[in-house]
Amino acid sequence: MSRSGYNDDCDDYLALGRWRGMVASALRGKRGQAFLRELAAAMDAMPEKRLIADELQFDGEFCALGVVGAARGIDMATIDPEDYDQVAVTFGLAACMVQEIVFENDEAFDNFEWAAIPIFGPVRPYYPEYGRHYVTVRQPRKDAAEARWVHMRAWVQKQIDAASLTSANKTEAPDE
Repeated sequence: MSRSGYNDDCDDYLALGRWRGMVASALRGKRGQAFLRELAAAMDAMPEKRLIADELQFDGEFCALGVVGAARGIDMATIDPEDYDQVAVTFGLAACMVQEIVFENDEAFDNFEWAAIPIFGPVRPYYPEYGRHYVTVRQPRKDAAEARWVHMRAWVQKQIDAASLTSANKTEAPDE
């Protein structure tokens, strides 16, 4: 199980649709948009543009929610990062929005990259090399914290822009 509480078990597709609707509503709502704007401002004000995963704060670094907590002056040592209901109450958000932000911060971002490692000398013409003089391996990214910040900042901006587009469409009167 992850910190977000999301899993891959999806037997009831209607429940999944209702869940995605709740998340979209929370993100588009007045509280959600205010928090996303606060998150964007707090992320832009960070001296070092780096985000961590799996914790609210650790060794002077923060996750996306932890950035807002630090800006608000919240003591995050008392908050269990695995308890999204407690985090939601602390930040004044819907629990489904907290889970979505945590998912984007921790799991939607890939901490690994693929690298081609050269093979020197003769290679076998069959599996696993197939005559290639390199093998592809997955390794941890060296710039994961900086890339996570870029990913989260772009995601936050996308959520703010999407909500402003839907609210602009609702306020326009139809032509008659």
